[in-house]
Amino acid sequence: MRAEVIAIGDEITTGQRLDTNSQWLSQRLTELGIEVAFHTTVGDELADNVAVFRAAIERADIVVVTGGLGPTADDLTRDALATATGTKLWRDSSSLAHIERLFKARGREMPERNSVQADFPVGAVPIPNPHGTAPGIEMIVAREGHSPCEVFALPGVPVEMHEMWQATVAVRINELRPDQTVIRHRRIKCFGTGESQLEAMLPDLIRRGREPKVGITVSDATITLRITATGCDEPTCLCAIEPVVAVIRESLGELVFGEEEEELEHVVMRLLAERGQTLAVAEWATAGRITQWLSALDPAADTFVRGAVIENLAQLNSLCAIPENAEPDDPAVAEVMAEAIRLNARADWGLAVAAYPPDPFAAEAHVCIAIAQAEKTRKLRFGCASHPTILQTRTAKQALNALRLELLK
Repeated sequence: MRAEVIAIGDEITTGQRLDTNSQWLSQRLTELGIEVAFHTTVGDELADNVAVFRAAIERADIVVVTGGLGPTADDLTRDALATATGTKLWRDSSSLAHIERLFKARGREMPERNSVQADFPVGAVPIPNPHGTAPGIEMIVAREGHSPCEVFALPGVPVEMHEMWQATVAVRINELRPDQTVIRHRRIKCFGTGESQLEAMLPDLIRRGREPKVGITVSDATITLRITATGCDEPTCLCAIEPVVAVIRESLGELVFGEEEEELEHVVMRLLAERGQTLAVAEWATAGRITQWLSALDPAADTFVRGAVIENLAQLNSLCAIPENAEPDDPAVAEVMAEAIRLNARADWGLAVAAYPPDPFAAEAHVCIAIAQAEKTRKLRFGCASHPTILQTRTAKQALNALRLELLK
């Protein structure tokens, strides 16, 4: 079975509000073994809503709608669904009585306009909303040449929507499913190469139509491989995913750094904790990103002992004596920064990022990183080529990844 999620509201189409409802509903549908094929966002225009509903009913077996069930003139879900299905609206007396009781319990007089929240397309039934004035709508819509489409319309208020989903909609969808399939995902995190290069290293895993499916996405230079399996139960899905994970790890080696919610900072801190070792960081080009990430993990942890953010030469000189005639972007500067922060913090490891060159977006531009231990200091250079908006984040990840690889040795 395939589903479509529809989010309604000008506040979403104009970008004034982030649509988190569609994300949440898609996660819940996937947990039930329903493939979410479409996300649609539509503003508060009746004709647009009607067109969206008709298209969704035609192409999806389950349609879940959020928003547009309030009492105001721009709440159009009831009218749009009635028009899209060629029906009239009817008023449900029990729903109206519930709305009236809510207003009375809150010591308020119910405006006449709220009565429209008890209106439903002919053939639809109410979805109870215990703590809100907007009941949901459940409607089975016949389709020529196809099995019927099941439409669920829920309020846009997340707390009400979540409660109604768990109590009514999820139960109903489970009853509708012809088989009790489930869908499970597993995410593998990678860093250190480009998206197309990484795909080329995988033996035909990204091909459409294979099972389990493998998708690839990139965010802030981190590549995520998402494995999706469909099966009769969770153990079956997880069993199908495991060989794919093994192939990915074997093919990509140390490019794989973690899974699910793990980021590079989590992995680095875990490796250090396993060794019982500590880290201090001095960073210029990255504007404190590494320090911020590590500090946020666990304020009580003893592994990350100090972070120094350098913004100018005066601050650099207060940390360490730089070599004569050295520029802030020189490898030698990264080296003395790493050694100085390690000694000052009495840490086992010192990680340093020097300044960017004057033109970080030049083709030959590099940023210098150093990793210091008591017995040696390793210097590295990484190309700066990237989109300007992720340059600092990418550099911070390059530094953490270099330390990760050093710890793995």
